[in-house]
Amino acid sequence: MTFNVEVVLKGRDFAVSESISVPHGEPSTWTEPAVYDVLVEVLRTIDRVQNPGNETDRMVVLRGFSWIVEPIGDEVVIAMEIPMGAAVAGPFKIDQATLDGLITRVLKAERASTQTVH
Repeated sequence: MTFNVEVVLKGRDFAVSESISVPHGEPSTWTEPAVYDVLVEVLRTIDRVQNPGNETDRMVVLRGFSWIVEPIGDEVVIAMEIPMGAAVAGPFKIDQATLDGLITRVLKAERASTQTVH
């Protein structure tokens, strides 16, 4: 599946668009692993826009960002915001509640699997 991501970094008044691919089928067939990959790639896109020329994909932890699934006609987009900026991914042909639920489950599983070291 290939989709667009538009990124606006803090302090900038323009967006940068990239096409991203994940090895999954159409959004209506997505499961939690597919949504995990989509979220990771969106966050990596923000990092690439902030650090152009850095081809290394850094480790991504699905914490510390706000998100929402918004309808756009009969499709939806995923809007994400982190301290360095914001991104909008999509549009995706999937029910808003379904994608919202998938993201919620992915983030809940991520929180449960992340260890905190003090």
